[in-house]
Amino acid sequence: MQSRVCRLYGQNDLRIETEEVAAPDAGQVLVAIAAGGICGSDMHYLSDGGIGTIRVREPIILGHEASGRVLVVGEGVTGLAPGDAVALNPSRPCGACAYCHEGLPMHCMNMRFNGSAMRLPHEQGLFRDRIVLAAAQCIRLPADADLNAVACAEPLAVCLHAARMAGDIKGKRVLVTGAGPIGSLCVAAAAAAGAAEIVVSDLQDAPLKVAEAMGATRTINVLSTPEALEAYAAEKGYFHLAFECSAAAPAIKSAVAALRPRGTLVQVGVAGDTAMPVNALVAKEIRLQGSHRFHEEFAEAVAAIIAGRIDVRPIITGRYPLEEAAKAFAVAADRTQAVKVHLSFAPPDQTA
Repeated sequence: MQSRVCRLYGQNDLRIETEEVAAPDAGQVLVAIAAGGICGSDMHYLSDGGIGTIRVREPIILGHEASGRVLVVGEGVTGLAPGDAVALNPSRPCGACAYCHEGLPMHCMNMRFNGSAMRLPHEQGLFRDRIVLAAAQCIRLPADADLNAVACAEPLAVCLHAARMAGDIKGKRVLVTGAGPIGSLCVAAAAAAGAAEIVVSDLQDAPLKVAEAMGATRTINVLSTPEALEAYAAEKGYFHLAFECSAAAPAIKSAVAALRPRGTLVQVGVAGDTAMPVNALVAKEIRLQGSHRFHEEFAEAVAAIIAGRIDVRPIITGRYPLEEAAKAFAVAADRTQAVKVHLSFAPPDQTA
């Protein structure tokens, strides 16, 4: 069997190629990918040739947000059968290192994560028609599951983990800086956790409209109306909690200013070394909390999507077939029109 793959060779060198797909070994399944979301990390790999100090050093198939259907099950696989719809967890901690033993698998020393260039050889990703995966990476779904929505489980899991790191959200006033996919899903996570108020800031109106659909009680375009956010800094701040999803120094500064004393800043967005208003953090006794990936939250995200507790569909602003991957990446990078862009793949009854 052959499969098309979306492979990156280096900065701005994205190619659609065809390769053979092996039969699944014991404990593995062959999956037909249905939908795959383009993440900010995928866009950085393409436009910059890497993220921060992580560089693309060999050809890599991109993609770590996906859903699909099982085609073939390997020997010893139980609980999955051909035709089953599945969510695909790209995270594979080793289970044996010190951090895994401490119950911190998101910090696994030997983490394997589909579509990541951190390790060498790189961990190949999910943007392909057919892939063999460990059965343990698959969560079986109801037959009528919306596979486009389920492909958002991975970024939702990131946000559910961030919400867990934030502590009790019920009744809190929440600020979200950055209304991209992660920011909008943090809005949904905060709303599901019972936040009393959720204000979202961004530089573009299009993602702010999506944030409204995800549960924001107010949105602020800080490019056109910066004073609207600045007002929340009065009397030492207003918000109990901020999810910082942009990793932009001005947004971090404004979030700290808008937090009340002993508020919590959860840093979700990532970039290179970024300026931090340390004096304000100290003076207001702000708790600075990082948030990295997820573990049990992936299954929780799938369950929330399937049950309808969190509707992720408003963030999906475009879908393109795999052969139009270059166009899809270009649209995804345009924040004036896109939040989450998906690739679609060959149906299970077709071989690429």
